[in-house]
Amino acid sequence: MTKRIVALGGGGFSMEPRNTLLDDFILGLTGRDRPRVCFLPTPSGDSSQYITNFYGSFPPARAVATHLPLFTRRPGEPRDLLLDQDVIYVGGGNTANALLVWRLHGIDKVLREAWERGIVLCGVSAGMICWFEGSCTDSFGPLAALRDGLGFLPGSACPHYDAEIDRRPRYHEMLRAGLAGGHAADDGAALHFEGTTLREAISSRPNAKAYRVELVDGKIVERELPTRFLG
Repeated sequence: MTKRIVALGGGGFSMEPRNTLLDDFILGLTGRDRPRVCFLPTPSGDSSQYITNFYGSFPPARAVATHLPLFTRRPGEPRDLLLDQDVIYVGGGNTANALLVWRLHGIDKVLREAWERGIVLCGVSAGMICWFEGSCTDSFGPLAALRDGLGFLPGSACPHYDAEIDRRPRYHEMLRAGLAGGHAADDGAALHFEGTTLREAISSRPNAKAYRVELVDGKIVERELPTRFLG
């Protein structure tokens, strides 16, 4: 089975509710007319408004939508629910908190199993960076390095690269301080991985870009990646 992750620097239904290009791309990877999509709102603390927005963006004509709450009691077994999906979609919010809760409930192991089975994993912001070994995150307040991501993808990641003034310089500082090099994505840009290899960068906005960012001989080397506009 092809292992696939689509990591959105920003965009998707929660940030661009009238621009469906990135979410349509994700659904298209499944090859199904009405894919089964499960929303993991853990980073937002299972925000009820976020969950409502998800269902509004994935109506029955578009997908078979469900969600997995972890802050309230739920019926059934999470593993059964997650492994019965075509897409698992992680929302934005607090990455560090989500990782802690997932590990407490064993969801981290189920997500790896889902990935290895070919279920498309995706997400925005926290849902982008959680898949990597490390990241630039605001989970602790000021932007800081997080070094204990799920590690499905090697290296580090940074979302909202063009949208928040401190993201680019702080990410560069983290790389100089020892965070592994990796990928950055603007709002509206996403990284499509097959296995651990980047297949392509895509975007829902004509000028949104993705980057490879590394420390080479003590200097930051930032390489703009070819980014395919989906419009």
